[in-house]
Amino acid sequence: MNIRGVITLIMTPILTVVACILAIIATIIFRVSSAKIQILPRYWAKIISRLAGMRVTLHGGENLTAGQPYILAANHQSQFDIFALQGYLNIDFRWLAKKELFKIPVFGLGMRQAGYISIDRSRGREAIKSLYAAAERIAAGASVIIFPEGTRSPDGHLQDFKSGGMVLAIKSGVPIVPVAICGTHDILPKGKLLARPGRVTINVGRPIATSNFKVSDKQELARRLHDEVAALAAKGQA
Repeated sequence: MNIRGVITLIMTPILTVVACILAIIATIIFRVSSAKIQILPRYWAKIISRLAGMRVTLHGGENLTAGQPYILAANHQSQFDIFALQGYLNIDFRWLAKKELFKIPVFGLGMRQAGYISIDRSRGREAIKSLYAAAERIAAGASVIIFPEGTRSPDGHLQDFKSGGMVLAIKSGVPIVPVAICGTHDILPKGKLLARPGRVTINVGRPIATSNFKVSDKQELARRLHDEVAALAAKGQA
């Protein structure tokens, strides 16, 4: 029986609630800034990673400049991509999250207090408005992580990239960074509940300037980004 996986499954929601409560208390009562509060999700992710037996190695961190806002675009193999990036990517960033998550008691408020950015994933004017609002926050200095595939890969192979993240990058005008995560699919494939121990590699590529792209070039940017993430993934599997 996968005892470690069972313990991780039980402890993850408990640790998540604890981290959210601490974030709410720290920011509302003690007025701790959202930047300083990031130590909580970082430790939350590292604790869960260690419970599961996930060992993470980061390559290419030197490609990122402290204080420079980025959109980091990563492949999406597993729920454990979140723990790997949150715990071991040494840069101050926020998550983009669908607006429905912000309505969950405690969890939603904790996300809001940590500075996470709400996105309307429906179609129409409100979705465009939320995308542009997110672009303004990014342009003002908030780095974010996106998963351009839109959902987890069912088999671990890289899927086509959607253009929404490209519009966000072009509108914000900040560099977009290809990131490849290798190994999380073996730890927890899509559709499984119990994580298994394993090694994970995060390869960070060189930032791609978006200032020369127009919104009409979103597919071109998506293809270039896809190719660079694929090359980084192949490097991580070599």
